[in-house]
Amino acid sequence: MLETIALILIILWVFGLVSAYTMGGFIHILLVVAVVIILLRVIQGRRVL
Repeated sequence: MLETIALILIILWVFGLVSAYTMGGFIHILLVVAVVIILLRVIQGRRVL
């Protein structure tokens, strides 16, 4: 589920690059959130219990 949310945020970021004048800095905040989510998934996936 987190991967789906990250994918959606990345797509929104790309859309924001095309229409930067409408969304401004908000879309870059979404990009940062998407990257953090992906990093958390990678870190949690490699954790050995």
